Amino acid sequence: MGILFGKKKGSEFDDDTFVVVGLGNPGKEYEKTRHNMGYRAVDVLASDAGIDIRRNKFHGMIGQGRIAGHKTILVKPETYMNRSGISVREAAMYYNVPSSNVIVIYDDIDIPVTAIRIRKSGGPGTHNGMKSVVEHLGTKDFPRIRIGVGAAESGEDLVDRVIGKVPKEEQAQLDKAAAAAAAAVKDIIDLGIDRAMNIHNYVPEKKKK
Repeated sequence: MGILFGKKKGSEFDDDTFVVVGLGNPGKEYEKTRHNMGYRAVDVLASDAGIDIRRNKFHGMIGQGRIAGHKTILVKPETYMNRSGISVREAAMYYNVPSSNVIVIYDDIDIPVTAIRIRKSGGPGTHNGMKSVVEHLGTKDFPRIRIGVGAAESGEDLVDRVIGKVPKEEQAQLDKAAAAAAAAVKDIIDLGIDRAMNIHNYVPEKKKK
């Protein structure tokens, strides 16, 4: 389950509550960048569920409502990416949830644009936000949804790739990916992560020549 945080002495974890975190950077200059796909997906969830993300708490902005019948807290850390774990840990501890109920959404340059991947656990890879989350939670065992933003083009600087200006035609693709990630969150909460992985991690077989 991954229980290295959150549990109070003599208490049980709240298995009916979910904490959904979208990683990103605060500020207008980062709003529509590839590095803010976690924020974007959480905004879609908030809109669909009628949740207002207005409250300043846990070093971020949060909103609370119900998704698929479960109490759900949506979190957008405002610590900047490299310190995201501070916000995630505070929220998880406050609501006393197991790490299996902490869903983290973030961008991934190793996945094609519009594609998403769900994983139950695993290392953070090269993503600095996820490095911080793993460090502060003290476990790698929590669900994550990776949103593909595509690798840097030949000669393109990696920093420019993730926080630079995105062409208008690609914004529609990123909107589609954010919606797909939001749908994946709902399925994880409603159906469980194994079924959600079967639905959203499906890759069509290539046609034989």
